[in-house]
Amino acid sequence: MLLQGPMIIFVSFIVYSALHSVLAARRVKSWVRERFGGTGERYYRLIYNIIGVVTLLPILALLAIVPGQEIYRWSAPWLYMALLLQMLGAAVILIGLLQTGVLSFFGLSWLLNDSKPGAEKMITSGLYGWMRHPLYTGGLLMLWFMPLMTTSLLAFNLAATLYLYVGSVFEERRLLTSFGEKYAAYQARVPRFLPCPRRESHI
Repeated sequence: MLLQGPMIIFVSFIVYSALHSVLAARRVKSWVRERFGGTGERYYRLIYNIIGVVTLLPILALLAIVPGQEIYRWSAPWLYMALLLQMLGAAVILIGLLQTGVLSFFGLSWLLNDSKPGAEKMITSGLYGWMRHPLYTGGLLMLWFMPLMTTSLLAFNLAATLYLYVGSVFEERRLLTSFGEKYAAYQARVPRFLPCPRRESHI
């Protein structure tokens, strides 16, 4: 009974992840384009993000309702270190979004500019010269340096980490299809999540 709540949270997040993987698939995007034309293509990413937020809310509510058993609670000075690393994670996410384009990420750039987006660009400078997925790295820092950890939060973090890793694998398959050898060379040179002080590339 003690693990029932955390298990429900874990399974719920896995279902959430599966739903988002399906919605992000090329086949679904192609179907939307064929079914709704330019209008569907214009609103797809925005609607995808809205669905992502709305479907995540019940899981977050479940976390609040079933907090689970406390595993640890950090106190000073470890508390300050954890908060500092979480702030670093938030900063990494913000800088990564600024590099890729905040409006583009949330699906608003096409709507506001009222023009068809250009070809996808391969970014390998800045944070992307240190790690291939800075947004995921920032998210992992925020997840795993919570000053308070419970069994329910641990289940959520494990499922979210699995989701981010699997998501990065599928995203890289798409990028390999788009950029071919250029992205393969980038993969060989730059680590996935953990930053490494290597020379930046401006391919």
